[in-house]
Amino acid sequence: MRRSARRHRRQASRNGELTSPPSGDQSMRIGIIGLGRMGGNIAQRLMRAGHETVVYDRDPKAVTESVGHGAVGADSLEDMHAKLEEPAIFWVMLPAGDPTEQTIETIAGFAGEGDIIIDGGNSFYKDDIRRSKALAEKGIRYVDVGTSGGVWGLERGYCMMVGGEKAAVDSLDPILEALAPGLGTIPRTPNRMANEGEDPRAEKGYIHAGPAGAGHFVKMVHNGIEYGLMQAYAEGFDILKGKSSDKLPEDERFDLNLTDIAEVWRRGSVISSWLLDLSASALAEDQMLEKFSGKVADSGEGHWTIEAAMEEAVPVNVLSAALFARYRSRVDHTFGDKLLSAMRFGFGGHVEMPQ
Repeated sequence: MRRSARRHRRQASRNGELTSPPSGDQSMRIGIIGLGRMGGNIAQRLMRAGHETVVYDRDPKAVTESVGHGAVGADSLEDMHAKLEEPAIFWVMLPAGDPTEQTIETIAGFAGEGDIIIDGGNSFYKDDIRRSKALAEKGIRYVDVGTSGGVWGLERGYCMMVGGEKAAVDSLDPILEALAPGLGTIPRTPNRMANEGEDPRAEKGYIHAGPAGAGHFVKMVHNGIEYGLMQAYAEGFDILKGKSSDKLPEDERFDLNLTDIAEVWRRGSVISSWLLDLSASALAEDQMLEKFSGKVADSGEGHWTIEAAMEEAVPVNVLSAALFARYRSRVDHTFGDKLLSAMRFGFGGHVEMPQ
């Protein structure tokens, strides 16, 4: 994007006027920090849509690989800033906690007024609120993007829940739209657009959820629900597998084919889902899931969801039970726990906790 266009965008954003890029100027340049399971694919998907990416990772091999796909490599965060045009846009795709916190602090040390820092990881929403206030004092805009899509996002797109100042979020629309799945083949919800105030972006796979922190809050609850759904599948298949146990009377034992059951449930059943698709794939590879130990990790969002529920006095029986089941899996493993691990590996490349 030409520097004059960048200046136009910055001034319009300050005035709260910009809802889309200037006509004929859709291409944007963005810095991607962290080229792991999702960051590298995010950079690739943006480049496929015609955007420019400047990439940085502590692992030079990851940078070299991304440069091979067309990205511009950076040797440091400061070097990245020098290669971005104003206002600079930084997308941080790192683990929540210290890696993200320290990276944002470093960027804040040299970022200019109007620059945008995006946290696309799974940070705690209260950290977003704190960061947004601190960065605003320096004139730096902060956007939190709860990102779902895992290792499949490059091809399928990413479902995104975005928090931040409206002008900042709107200025990022070409980037968000490029990353999102789009309308695709999913049937449209009847009568949805007849309701005034419905955001058309939701049908494309992304929303502006609200102010800073709202994006990660919605993603946090999304992951809490995910825990519950996964646990339901895990327990169901545990019951199916257990029907062959010699603890049961012989005439009540069934030697059930779990691979076939998962497959038939995918075909028109009311419990069909992507999680079931992943379960069917894992079972088809190995019905006993021998490569998984069943020690199921959690990345924090389930815990935070329960904390939010307690603050709001909302009962969450299923979600809390699903979280506690993961804790239990680390000392006592079941077949269902192996299936949980298989699903987590299937959608996000998540590895089990060490033995």
